[in-house]
Amino acid sequence: MSSPLVLLPLLFIVLLWPSVATSTLQLAKPNCPSECGNIHVPYPFGFGSKECYRNNDFKLTCDKSNNPAKLIAGSNIEVLYISSQGQVSILSTISYDCYNKSGQRTDRFESFTNTEDQTIYTVSDTENNFTALGCDTISNINGFNGRNFQSGCSMICSNISDVINGSCTGIGCCQTSIPKGFGSFNVSIDSYQNHTQVFDFNPCSYGFVVQSSWFNFSVFDLFNFSGIRGTVPVVYDWAVDLKSCEEAVKNQTTYACKNSKCVPSKNGLGYSCTCFEGYEGNPYLDHGCQDVDECKVATKNNCSKNAICKNTLGSYSCYCPKGFYGDGFENGTRCVEKVSIPVTKIIAGVIVCIIALPIFIWLLYWAIKKRRLIKLKEKFFQQNGGMLLQQQIALYKGVKDIAKIFTIEGLKMATNNFHESQIVGQGGFGTVYKGTLPSGKVVAIKRSKTVDKGQIIQFINEVDILSQINHRHVVKLLGCCLETEVPLLVYEFVSNGTLYQHIHSENKTVFLSLENRLRIAAETADALAYLHSSHSVPIFHRDVKSSNILLDDKYSARVSDFGASRLVPLDQTQKTTILQGTHGYLDPECLPTGQLTDKSDVYSFGVVLVELLTGKKPILMDESGEWIALAMYFVSTMKDGNIFHILDDRIVDDEGNRQQLLIDVAEIARSCLEERREDRPAMKEVAKELDSLKMMYEQPFSQHIQEETDFSLGGPSTSSTDPAFELGFGNGFTDDDDLCVHGR
Repeated sequence: MSSPLVLLPLLFIVLLWPSVATSTLQLAKPNCPSECGNIHVPYPFGFGSKECYRNNDFKLTCDKSNNPAKLIAGSNIEVLYISSQGQVSILSTISYDCYNKSGQRTDRFESFTNTEDQTIYTVSDTENNFTALGCDTISNINGFNGRNFQSGCSMICSNISDVINGSCTGIGCCQTSIPKGFGSFNVSIDSYQNHTQVFDFNPCSYGFVVQSSWFNFSVFDLFNFSGIRGTVPVVYDWAVDLKSCEEAVKNQTTYACKNSKCVPSKNGLGYSCTCFEGYEGNPYLDHGCQDVDECKVATKNNCSKNAICKNTLGSYSCYCPKGFYGDGFENGTRCVEKVSIPVTKIIAGVIVCIIALPIFIWLLYWAIKKRRLIKLKEKFFQQNGGMLLQQQIALYKGVKDIAKIFTIEGLKMATNNFHESQIVGQGGFGTVYKGTLPSGKVVAIKRSKTVDKGQIIQFINEVDILSQINHRHVVKLLGCCLETEVPLLVYEFVSNGTLYQHIHSENKTVFLSLENRLRIAAETADALAYLHSSHSVPIFHRDVKSSNILLDDKYSARVSDFGASRLVPLDQTQKTTILQGTHGYLDPECLPTGQLTDKSDVYSFGVVLVELLTGKKPILMDESGEWIALAMYFVSTMKDGNIFHILDDRIVDDEGNRQQLLIDVAEIARSCLEERREDRPAMKEVAKELDSLKMMYEQPFSQHIQEETDFSLGGPSTSSTDPAFELGFGNGFTDDDDLCVHGR
């Protein structure tokens, strides 16, 4: 006798939807059979044409040579019955070891099942037990392909009177539970004395895995146990795919759930799908989940006697008919018959209605308008990936630093309905408003003009990960609002303008000392090094520039504007893509290679460092009147040995140690600006060098407060086009003014 799974790569399993649903709801794909004999066959399973099943894991055969027809998995596995809980009972062989009266073996078979290592089917630990029968018996089970385990039973009993019907506790019958998550098993069988002492009532030993609810031990099983034609039913669990819900939803092409929700499978491996509450049907078919009419089944609704039940999508409502009053619910105000009202009261009621009619019409108009707004917000929330973001947030339940979903009403309240007085930045990307949340926290709210709807899933994933960045020198993304056509992004508010303003202020009202410039450079390098190597998912900023470095009220650096940033898988060192950046800062290798890496951020940071040293803009006019890149001019000047000629006069003095500091910082900037990427240092190395210089040459900051106060004259103001608030986000939320596209 062969094992039913030897010829199969996988065990095929089928769902059964409730009988009340199978008669009215679609189970199989259009033009595909949905029944075989007495068994319903819902998609993703099927037989016949290959369009009728999801893939070969779910392919079945209907053997119509029998009456009724049998549903077959693989070459010869008979499906006994199917349940609505993602499980199935199939016939599995029994291990047995038989002897004659003289102790000679007459028959023997050891059951063995085998599936592939990464199977989506496992033996159910809740529905099955390992069972051994016999009074001279040794039987063991070994599980593998998933979680490995070994267990068994050993029994000796000499008198049949010691065996009790229905009791399987170790005398003639032994049962043990099995663990979760193994796909294959084999059952070995043997005896101590070849049944010579118990042959009269027990000539054979038996061992098998069996469905617990099916097997009920009887003393007569010791004489001859054959099960169902030498087999017993075994229940298996299944998953539609081995990916987790979080992984599966990222690829909508292979994602199995249709208008339904993803849930972990029973066996703890992969996922399956289930209809939302108030719906039933096949969650793997387009429009397979249909609204349940609770009003047609009294046990599914809570309407009281005399009440009228009205079905709604996903739910129902109860109301009282004419002549009754109450809310119509059994656990609420039940329908009570009204008492006749005198004519005078009727006339009074008519008068009240006439007076109240205008109010009612206004309220009706207001309710309709509000309902339309609610529907519109729900539409935007869905198309902007709201369900996906909610699923990701649910995975981090209890974690503090995760993306928050803000409501549009809350952001309107925070910004005085987006009043123009709250505007702190404008540009080609959109508008940034300053807002105050009910908690008192001040935030910056970005209202972009456009969105790439084809990148919504990637956008949601980046919101989820970037919101978890927690670094003192990185502007934190607090969350987003998805109830508008273009999502709104909410950041923490940084109040003291941009580094660009403080370096290049035309009225010279802002001045940063050398020590503070070095500190800002070290803080910026530390933030970029964190993004590159310390975060769980490496992040390339891709648009490092002085206008994307904000300063707080203590002149501490905060890296902002992740509009061009990208998350980089841990097994990748670079990413070929459409390039974005700003002229003067862009890695010179971006155009010939079409690639931006962590060394591209190093180059852009080198330009910022040169700005701090020279006080010059990244694109400047040379003596001949031509526009040139500051980086090239700086490297050329260093090669000529005339570095102090280009440095900002305000930070140069005659002290030898200060001059050496400038030379050391200039050398770091030059190394960042190497033309070949492999010659540039990593951001972590740059941060370490700058931090060492800062600690070596740093003097107490308090000695420079008076110096900076003399120049600041009240500090920088933020205009309506302040680049400090040109905060962006990847996938359609960048500032088009700074676009560098490979090939243009």
